[in-house]
Order: sequence, then structure tokens, then C-alpha cells
Amino acid sequence: MAKEGKRIRAQRAKVQVEQIYDLEQACEVVVSTASTKFDETIDISLRLGVDPRKAEQNVRGSVALPHGLGKSIRVVVFAKGEKAKEATDAGADFVGAEDLVEKIKGGWMDFDSVIATPDMMVQVGKVGKLLGPRGLMPSPKVGTVTFDIGTTVKSVKAGRAEFRVDKAGIVHAPVAKASFGAKKVFENLSTLLGAIVKAKPSTSKGVYLQKGSISCTMGPGVKIDLSTLL
Repeated sequence: MAKEGKRIRAQRAKVQVEQIYDLEQACEVVVSTASTKFDETIDISLRLGVDPRKAEQNVRGSVALPHGLGKSIRVVVFAKGEKAKEATDAGADFVGAEDLVEKIKGGWMDFDSVIATPDMMVQVGKVGKLLGPRGLMPSPKVGTVTFDIGTTVKSVKAGRAEFRVDKAGIVHAPVAKASFGAKKVFENLSTLLGAIVKAKPSTSKGVYLQKGSISCTMGPGVKIDLSTLL
């Protein structure tokens, strides 16, 4: 415990609690706080000026990051016939239809992303209550309900970040791995923030990007300056 306390104190000493860092500085600082033996994930927490209770302000989307997410993404595809073959050829981990529905109903959740062709959404809806709370429900908004199965599977496997605002008006999303280094983290972060800005609802009033921070899995939050993105 003493070693753990010393590690945490050393991490926090690298971050000026009240300081708001520009994006490049923030990426340098957050990478420097990684101190565990495993490769920590860098995440963003972003408060938006939206009312998630209104359907038109329920910000959601996805974006292909220039350097991916640094982890293996297990992809499930609901498809039949030629589209099922297309999914398999593109590298999908699991492909099926009614059989997948039954498997998921039985408690199987060994995957990270779900893609479906539009004609399969009736089947997917049967497990919506299981997929939805985990953020796994396919959606046209994030491009995971599509007939362009091959391209989408490849994009998700390469490292596509999904984002959605929660009931408190906050977006939590992965950015990169600490091992990427500050430059690649910055490029991924800039791409993700650009997509979130692009997803701003037309009915959102006032300041859209209110405040945000990035952090490693086991590290302190590093506040980021969002003013240049407004």
C-alpha cells in the first residue's frame, strides 16, 4: 500500500490541478502519468451543453482514429447470405442471425462491437435490452447499421472510437494507449474532438464544449482547453 501511495503521489505531482492545458501539453502530461506495468488506456471525459432528455440533443457518433485504439476489437455481425460472407471475409469475429440472438440471450457477451444489416434489426431488437445498457446496440448514427458490411467491419477492427452523451450530459470515450506517445495521442484526440464538434445538435444553445479532461486508466485527470474548438 505504501508503494501504491507513493506511485499515486508521483503521478499527481506531474499535474497542476487548477491548470487548463492546451491539447498538445495535455497529451504530453497525460502520457507522463502512465506508471503501471500494463499499457494504460487514455480516455476523455467531456461535458457538453446539451439536454440529453431531448431526443434531438442526444449526441452520438463514431470516428475512425488515425492511430486506432491499440487493442483488438471483437466484432459481432448480424447478417445473412452474401452479407454474412462479406463480414467473415472482412475479419468479423462472429457472424450470424437468429443463432446469435439465442446465444446473447443465454448470457454470451464476449465482444466489443455489434454491426448489423438493416434487414436484421428486427432480430437485433430482441436483445436490445441486453445490448443497449452496454452501449453495444447498432445504430445508423454511428454507422453500425449498414449494408456496407465489409468496409464497416474493417473500420471498426482498425480502431473506431464510438461516443455518446450520457444522462448527465457527459461523453466518456477512449482516445489511445499511453504507449502511443504524445504526438499520436494528440492526433487521435484532435480527430475525436473534431467529430464531437461536428455532431453538435442545431438545437443546442450556449456553450457546447463546456469542460473536459483526459486521463490514463490509473492516473489523475488533466484538464484540457476547449476554447480553440468553439
